[in-house]
Amino acid sequence: MSLDAYRALRADRARWLPIALDIARGHGLDTSSPHVFSTGTNLVVGLGERLILKIFPPLLRAQFVSERGSLTQLKGRLDLPIPEVVAEGTRDGWPYLVITHLPGTLGSEAWPSLPEEQKQRVLRQIGETIAAVQRAPLGPLASIEPRWDEFMRRQMQSCRARHERLGLAQKFLAGLDDLLREAAAGLIPMDAPPVILTGEYIPENFLLACDNGEWSLKGLFDFGDVRAGWRDYDLLGPSAFMAAGRSGRVRNLLEGFGYTKLDFALKRRLMALMLLHHASDLNSHICIEGWQEQANDLVELQELIWAG
Repeated sequence: MSLDAYRALRADRARWLPIALDIARGHGLDTSSPHVFSTGTNLVVGLGERLILKIFPPLLRAQFVSERGSLTQLKGRLDLPIPEVVAEGTRDGWPYLVITHLPGTLGSEAWPSLPEEQKQRVLRQIGETIAAVQRAPLGPLASIEPRWDEFMRRQMQSCRARHERLGLAQKFLAGLDDLLREAAAGLIPMDAPPVILTGEYIPENFLLACDNGEWSLKGLFDFGDVRAGWRDYDLLGPSAFMAAGRSGRVRNLLEGFGYTKLDFALKRRLMALMLLHHASDLNSHICIEGWQEQANDLVELQELIWAG
């Protein structure tokens, strides 16, 4: 099945929901009040308040491997709740997982209305969470392909074409080749000990909860894009989508992660990684109003994003 054919199937729940419910019944699960999740990549159905069935198309089997491996490897290793695997299997070549449903408010729903000091608090918790995930041993996740050095070299080779296609302004493209040369020459470590990377510490993958007026991070989910590699890669999501170039937010994120010094080299490395990220699209992802006018080149842009 092609990606376009899969997308058409996913949009027509009448074609796949009966099969999903049959899978659930086969595991003795309650199917009386299913809820189809319309966002995300895979076929996802809530089964009551407690469980979620996630079905992966064969062309995205790598996401199943990453998700199952990550949930298994991180189980019991984090203070923050993550889903637990209740059941797994394959139906007609489509692998699936039944996982627990975490309580809380989706980060993308709560984040915009949080007071500034609470945004800083949550970003510190996110930095701490990234560091905690990265302290966990890789286990079988170490064998996920492509390996970090191969992945980075591929990204470097296609970087300029990608950002030209996505419409990045010429004033930023002008400094791209220099930055890529620096990245290849050692700015981005290629052979440092790898850690677990989700690549997507973004509001859509967090759960928040409010206790006595204080919002806190209460859950983390969606591990379908996990890879192993250099630790700084996972700072990009919260930097782009949440920190918004505000020095207090940037400082709390980085200090939570373990960085006490925000120097030029760190900003430069993060700028390179942001351009090389597997989902990189600066025009859509940098949540700083008018950033295209505030910066004249990539150096000014890195100073704007990682202020402080």
